[in-house]
Amino acid sequence: MESEWQKYAISDVMYIIGGGTPKRSISEYWNGDIPWLSVADFNTDDRHVSKTKETITDLGLQKSSTKLLDSGQLIISARGTVGALAQLDKPMTFNQSCYGLNAKTEYVTNDYLYYLVKKKVRDLQKITHGAVFDTITKDTFKDIEVQLPSLLTQKKIAHILSTLDDKIELNSKMNQTLEEMAQSIFKSWFVDFDPVHAKANLGSNADYDQIAKELGISREVLDLFPDGFEESELGMIPIGWKVKELGDFFPVVTGKKNANIATNDGKYIFFTCSQSASKTDVYSFDAAAILLAGNCDFNVKWYRGKFEAYQRTYVLIPRDIEFLSFLYFLISYKLSDITQSSQGSVVKFITKGMIENYKIALPNEIVLKDLVGIFSNINFKIEGNLEQIKTLQKTRDTLLPKLLSGELDVSELELDNATH
Repeated sequence: MESEWQKYAISDVMYIIGGGTPKRSISEYWNGDIPWLSVADFNTDDRHVSKTKETITDLGLQKSSTKLLDSGQLIISARGTVGALAQLDKPMTFNQSCYGLNAKTEYVTNDYLYYLVKKKVRDLQKITHGAVFDTITKDTFKDIEVQLPSLLTQKKIAHILSTLDDKIELNSKMNQTLEEMAQSIFKSWFVDFDPVHAKANLGSNADYDQIAKELGISREVLDLFPDGFEESELGMIPIGWKVKELGDFFPVVTGKKNANIATNDGKYIFFTCSQSASKTDVYSFDAAAILLAGNCDFNVKWYRGKFEAYQRTYVLIPRDIEFLSFLYFLISYKLSDITQSSQGSVVKFITKGMIENYKIALPNEIVLKDLVGIFSNINFKIEGNLEQIKTLQKTRDTLLPKLLSGELDVSELELDNATH
């Protein structure tokens, strides 16, 4: 440990700011220009949080206990899911289930504080209390001791770690763009039937190469689509296409495990109905599969490898692996349609039949295999980015405790002017 490092209670080196919620009954407080953040907006894979599901107005800010945090300040969940942490990349307000954290700049920078709190999350979780929900209070932070180096050393350490996090977030954004691209293609081909309309509205002397260019596809892909429509039980569909059910592509089964098998340091992914996956020490599946949450927000994911699944999570393993990516994007796009008849007065849930009986118009298998290759290629790129993210996260998580304890010496690291 370098001699410059000094011990503090973490509460002494930062301001802890409580949040609040404008009255729901007053419409003038909501749907404004100010982001209003809750725990649901956190992405545990990313350092930054940049958007929220809800917004409030200036009046809502003035008439409630919520506070406006500046860009660069931190937000931490304090109730229920304790310890989810993010750094803001724009000013935001937040609810009472979180605390805002702002560095006292004579001691610490906000960039370094982010990693300092991240390293101490486990300690915070150990001293939570609450009869119903795990909770941390402002006093909880008084029991967390930290050691701080000089501000210059903090900047060097934060620079190393943030460089890794920036690449992780870049890969995440690239994957989001790829997902949106795939959804756009799916909509164009299998919902709006754009290639069919384009061919149907043109004469025999049409320039099909120009049509393909305008649609952003190759001539070979355009040739796979017919040039007209016919009636079906789903309405007008491309000539020669048939109405298929999702159950034609995979058996619909569920996981068998309870939530209590989750562990913090498990070896295998454990898919529950939550947006984020957990970990566990056992697995029941070793396959390429689509995971569809059977209740709550009905999210959909895909995974390749060994994993475990919660008893209300549907595990959809295609009989033909070539259709995995296409079926994932199909279910993602059609999710609201598949779940629109969900049952339950308190917690909504979907049944096996609602999935396997869902109908969609598709071409014959030979043509479909030619069309779905693009979705496989997109998922291949996404999977490559995810593997790189895992490697970067592992590197960051290995370096973080060593850098924040002084075990690794950064005195020789030169910072450029932009970093200063």
